[in-house]
Amino acid sequence: MKTEFNYSLLKHNTFGIDAKCQRFVEYNSVEEAQEVVRSLKDEDYPLLILGGGSNLLLTGDYKGTVLHSGISFVEQIDEERVRCGSGYVWDDFVDYCVSHNLYGAENLSIIPGECGASAVQNIGAYGVEAKDLIEEVEAVEISTGKVHHFKNAECAYSYRQSKFKHEWRDKFLITSVTYRLSKTYQPKLDYGNIRAALAEQGIEHPTAAELRQTITNIRNAKLPDPKVTGNAGSFFMNPIVPKAKYDELAARYERMPHYTIDAEHEKIPAGWMIEQCGWKGKTLGRAGVYDKQALVLVNLGGATGADIVRLYKTIQHDVKEKFGIEIHPEVNTSPN
Repeated sequence: MKTEFNYSLLKHNTFGIDAKCQRFVEYNSVEEAQEVVRSLKDEDYPLLILGGGSNLLLTGDYKGTVLHSGISFVEQIDEERVRCGSGYVWDDFVDYCVSHNLYGAENLSIIPGECGASAVQNIGAYGVEAKDLIEEVEAVEISTGKVHHFKNAECAYSYRQSKFKHEWRDKFLITSVTYRLSKTYQPKLDYGNIRAALAEQGIEHPTAAELRQTITNIRNAKLPDPKVTGNAGSFFMNPIVPKAKYDELAARYERMPHYTIDAEHEKIPAGWMIEQCGWKGKTLGRAGVYDKQALVLVNLGGATGADIVRLYKTIQHDVKEKFGIEIHPEVNTSPN
């Protein structure tokens, strides 16, 4: 366990915001996590539980304690289950699954962040969500130091949501996540442009490794490398709207992309709406919208958290004005 005061968070957020915290604590085991929470004093609060920082916008220095998991391991429990430490890199987990003939995670390739965050954010891409794989989440209760084991159903997962984001927010330190994969390969190819990208390679029936590589290539082509250009990936959630609202917009925009959720709801890509508002490739000060994917906001160098906030609120306003739909950040902001 290590503790540092007046610690720079620059390397702990992919937006590249140069902010500091009063105290930074990293724990490397369940026992260390328990020791940390039992030693917290009033002056250590507020707390910020930080993963890889790939889904975080720091809007200023954090006047409190940042807690980070250094628990990094992967182990195969049985034929279909894999357990990972909360600090284990998500894409390393996907790579482990594919290389061990465990299927179901390949569509989630190259999503940045750590496994602990997958259980909080319910990350998803190309028709697959973490909730489809998560079996159990192990966590230490901050108020007591007690270890809890939550089954999937207890976490109330939905689109980019879980109890860890709401009623359990800041109440637990996730220490490990157990995933259930499948020994039977059933590729999901019908979301986005997966089939088109495979066809370009002359691949009709991809192996899991080929599908993983194809999705990696697709994401790399449309998302900037945070080591070069600060960003947090997709900044906004895709809104789910009533069928009546979708029908109204579809009558005005013939080629509007959409994904059917159920008989009464449709999902409309936020990136498409942002592009229709003319924001793709545009800038506002040192913040901007990525020229290859309008869903991604970028730090053009030296942007503050306030610069990013000003940009995203302006985009929100323009989308609401044009489409009558409110879009909300997928990225968490702190301090709140």
